[in-house]
Amino acid sequence: MVGSKENGMAGHFGRQVRKERLAHGWSLDELSRRTGINAAHLSRIENGRRPPTETLAQACDAAFPERRGWFSDWYDESRTWAEVPPGFRSWAEVEEKAASLRVWSPGIVQGLLQTEDYARALISVQPTVTAEIVRARLANRMERQRRIVARDDPPSAWFVVDELALYRLVGSTEIMAAQMRQLLVVAGLPRMTLTVMPAVTHPANASELIIADNAAYTEHMAGGFTYTDEETVSALTARFDSLRGECYRVSESAALIERLGEIWTDGVSPLTRTATVGPA
Repeated sequence: MVGSKENGMAGHFGRQVRKERLAHGWSLDELSRRTGINAAHLSRIENGRRPPTETLAQACDAAFPERRGWFSDWYDESRTWAEVPPGFRSWAEVEEKAASLRVWSPGIVQGLLQTEDYARALISVQPTVTAEIVRARLANRMERQRRIVARDDPPSAWFVVDELALYRLVGSTEIMAAQMRQLLVVAGLPRMTLTVMPAVTHPANASELIIADNAAYTEHMAGGFTYTDEETVSALTARFDSLRGECYRVSESAALIERLGEIWTDGVSPLTRTATVGPA
């Protein structure tokens, strides 16, 4: 399992330090002697509990010259990674290589399905993000869609869309109308299946869930986690399948999205209409 302490930027850097230390047969005390960095701090670095610094990267390059400056190069590059939330970085490569995907997100339309305007509106309300970070993360999200959904040989994907996301105003009514149209476009693509999860009790309220072949990614407010152990991935797959079993049928889901899209196009929220909730 790849948990919180071995996730993201700090985790990857720390694993590389540990890999090289063990390859040389050194203890933490020996690496401390060679780098001038406290052994306890090195332990926290290896476990992903502390982020790397420029001084540490330079010390590791000096201790492991065979890596030809990899640690400093990686550190310099990592400082431009504001476009990728830390917890997601170890997942991106897994997702891109997957032959199949199962995707769920509570409350909002999931990133692989978002229009550019919808994504911009969501990213912009995150606390402490600058305009530069918004632009970078938006560009990364759109590129991710091109790599996964819009490529010539996309994975076989099943998207479960939370019905509540279809009613939640993100940005403006115009943005929501365009988002409904985008969902219908994706639903009509080869190898893509999209169903709507009605607003009923289910076992996946807590976080987003993506399953790619034999790995899984979950995300909540505190960060994201990548899991590769069979027991965890199997349990998460069973949870996703339970969601899928409660969904409207594909045709019912499309009809619901189309009807709500018409309401958003009229410039009003579906919540103000008295139309019956659910598929036609």
